[in-house]
Amino acid sequence: MSENQETQGSEDENPETEARPRPVPRIYVASLSDYNDGRLIGRWVDAAVEPEELGRQVEEMLAASPTPGAEEWAIHDYEGFGPLPLSEYERLAVVSRIACGIAEHGEAFAHWAALVGTTDPDDLDRFEDTYLGCFESLERYAEDLLDDLGYLDAVDKAVPEGIQPYVKVDIAGFARDLELSGELTTSGGSEGVYVFDMAR
Repeated sequence: MSENQETQGSEDENPETEARPRPVPRIYVASLSDYNDGRLIGRWVDAAVEPEELGRQVEEMLAASPTPGAEEWAIHDYEGFGPLPLSEYERLAVVSRIACGIAEHGEAFAHWAALVGTTDPDDLDRFEDTYLGCFESLERYAEDLLDDLGYLDAVDKAVPEGIQPYVKVDIAGFARDLELSGELTTSGGSEGVYVFDMAR
C-alpha cells in the first residue's frame, strides 16, 4: 500500500483556529473475486462519510463486477490518512470514524489515530481531550507552557537585572523531561509537531 503525503505546511501553533484546507481521506476498494482472476475492478471512494454510505459505495463497486455474486472486497490503496496505516480488511466503521475526524480536525487527527491504533474506537474519541496543539517544536510548547504559567516572568522578577544574562531556564531540558516522563506524546507532521497529553 502507498500513502500520499500531505504537502501543506505551516508554522502556526494553533491549526485548529486557522482556516486551512483539510486532508481529503479516501480509500481504493477492489473486488477480491476479480483481483484473484487477474482483473482490477475497484474505485476510489471518499471515506469521510457515514459507515452506511461507505458501505453503499463499496456495494456499488461490487455491482459493477463481471463476476456473478462478487461480494468480497479489500482496501488496496488509500490517501489522506497521514502516518496511519490501514489494513486491507479495516472495518468500514473505523475507516469512516477516522476519515471524519481528519476532515473535521485536520492532519492532527490522523497522527492521533496512528498513535492509538484502530482496534478500540473509544480511543479515537479522546482526541479533543488530549490534543494540546501544533507547535514548531516540543521546546516551543514547553516555553509557551512556562510562560502561560507565569514561571518565566517570575524568574525575571526574582533575578537582579545584572545577573539575568547568566540565569536561563533550561527549556530544552524541561521539554525533554516532559516527554520522557510519559506525560506528553508528540508526532511530527507537515504542519509541525502535534502534542498530546496522554494522561487526560
